[in-house]
Amino acid sequence: MSVGKNITNSSTETTAMPDGFERSENVFRRVFRRYFPLVFILWIIFVLYPNPLNFIISVQRLLNFDADPGAVEFMLNDFPSDPVAVEKAVLAGIPYRHDWEVYNVPWYCPTIEEVLERGAGDCKSRALVLASVLEAKNIPYQVNLSPIHVWVNYEGKQETSIENDQVEFYRYDPETGERQLQIPDIGLSKVMDSFWRAFWTPMPDSRKALLIGGILALIAARVILRKKRVARYDTITEKGGLSLKS
Repeated sequence: MSVGKNITNSSTETTAMPDGFERSENVFRRVFRRYFPLVFILWIIFVLYPNPLNFIISVQRLLNFDADPGAVEFMLNDFPSDPVAVEKAVLAGIPYRHDWEVYNVPWYCPTIEEVLERGAGDCKSRALVLASVLEAKNIPYQVNLSPIHVWVNYEGKQETSIENDQVEFYRYDPETGERQLQIPDIGLSKVMDSFWRAFWTPMPDSRKALLIGGILALIAARVILRKKRVARYDTITEKGGLSLKS
């Protein structure tokens, strides 16, 4: 009798295991399907920013643009008093490098200490050094942002195709604290081309492979789960049809 009960219990447990596994699989499918866009976005963020706080901090730094005249005090004797000459000296002393090359992320706004330590950077880094030197020399300036560029404006600065009032969308005057927003007059093709050259072209091949591989894997998983769902639905429909005929 006890042997029979054990066999029966074992058989019941064996039958129940697939049911429990199937329920778990169904839950995973529903969660994955429902939150697929979120998973997709999170994967992209994880690859581009292993520490997403760096992006948030960068936005805060850029909007406030805290120049630090004390950080560049040791180098003031090497700079002239004319702001045009100061800018030329800063551009020569801070070679242009993309954020991927310097900070291993697609976009990052550093501190003045980080720029001076690495000795290179993109327009944000160079503008930060320039603003710090101008402030140390008591030369008035404003910080200007466009969708593709950051620059420092001052009296006597010559406008260029990427540094002018038409393309800017944000202006900050550290002397008065005034902030100004406007709709920039800049072509979408120019913005996309700049993003491609700044974010994708210098991106390390390993990160490109990780990004694309993960995206393809997620898409493949979604397609496979969808096919399984359709196949399971067809099977249930067929079984239902057979039971009705019988």
